[in-house]
Amino acid sequence: MVAVYPGSFDPVTNGHVDIVERSARIFDRVIVAVGQHPSKSGFFPALERVRLLSESLAHLPNIECTSFTGLVVRFCREQGASVIVRGIRAISDFEAEFQMGQANRQLAPGVETVFLFPEPNEQFISSSLIKEIASHGGAFEQYVPDPVAVAMKARYAEQD
Repeated sequence: MVAVYPGSFDPVTNGHVDIVERSARIFDRVIVAVGQHPSKSGFFPALERVRLLSESLAHLPNIECTSFTGLVVRFCREQGASVIVRGIRAISDFEAEFQMGQANRQLAPGVETVFLFPEPNEQFISSSLIKEIASHGGAFEQYVPDPVAVAMKARYAEQD
């Protein structure tokens, strides 16, 4: 069974890695897909996020990292995926995820949404929080995979 784990992954967090590792144990193949929004520029460009994901997940043989534009259900159909994986960190994530899941179910009845919860020590971590800590010179490295920490330090060094 093929699953798609879509997201912005800007930057990739240890919580994202946790969800992918667990998905890799459940599904035959997991496509980690960086969604590209034409009007939003991220901290890292989409192709850089795909590279960082690939490096951070290299230890998992059944993972593929790529990017996509448009509707995730359309991407799922193109990839032959029947499952969308979503991570929920807290109850505050649930309402938006529920709405998105219901819309996807209407748009593509054969594609199921599965929610996974990260490990408790990863639940408070968000990409936004990591960027905030890093932008003020705080120690953010413990929350991201090593390739991401290196890339973020280099990015902030360029801005100085």
